[in-house]
Amino acid sequence: MTAQLLILDRDGVINQDSDDYIKSPDEWVPIPGSLEAIARLSHAGFRIAVATNQSGLARGLFGLETLNAIHRRLRDRVESEGGRIEMIAFCPHGPNDGCNCRKPRPGLLLEIAARFDVDLSAVPFIGDSLGDIQAARAAGARPWLVRTGKGEHTLECLHEQGQDAALCDILIYPDLNAAASALIENPDLL
Repeated sequence: MTAQLLILDRDGVINQDSDDYIKSPDEWVPIPGSLEAIARLSHAGFRIAVATNQSGLARGLFGLETLNAIHRRLRDRVESEGGRIEMIAFCPHGPNDGCNCRKPRPGLLLEIAARFDVDLSAVPFIGDSLGDIQAARAAGARPWLVRTGKGEHTLECLHEQGQDAALCDILIYPDLNAAASALIENPDLL
C-alpha cells in the first residue's frame, strides 16, 4: 500500500497562533498533543507536509534565516517524538501581492501535490481558517477543520453569516490530536 499524504496548516494547527506573528523559534510553541499526533500519523504510514502563509517575511518582521530556524525547531521537535515532516511549503508574500501561493489560493497545495506526485482528491488538508478551507477546495483536496487556533472563530463566523452549509462536507475536530486519532482508527474517512 502506498503511504497516504496528509497536509497540515502550521499556525493554529501544530503550534499556537499569534496576531503578532511567530517571529522567532522561541515564540514557536506547539499546541499540546500536536507533535505526538504527527508522530502517530507518521508511524501509521502517513507522509506529512505543511502548507503555511508566512506574510511576516513580506512585512519585514523576520527574515528567511529566522523562518528556517523556526521550521528546523518544528522538525526537530516532531523527530524527537518519533515523527517526520517531509515538506514545508510556505508563502512569503503579503495579502496584497497577488501571488497564487497565498492561501486561500491553491498554489501551496498544488506545489505539495507536484512534489509528491499525487492527486489531491483523497488528501486531507487540516486547517483552522476559512482560507484553509478555500485553499483545499480550490486545489481539489479534502478540507478538515480543527477548533484550535482560529477554528472556533471560523465556525462562529460561518454560522453568523448563515453559511453553515459551507461546512457540510468538512470533518471538524477539537484539535490535531483528535483528527489524527480519527484518521488512524477510521481509514474509511479517506
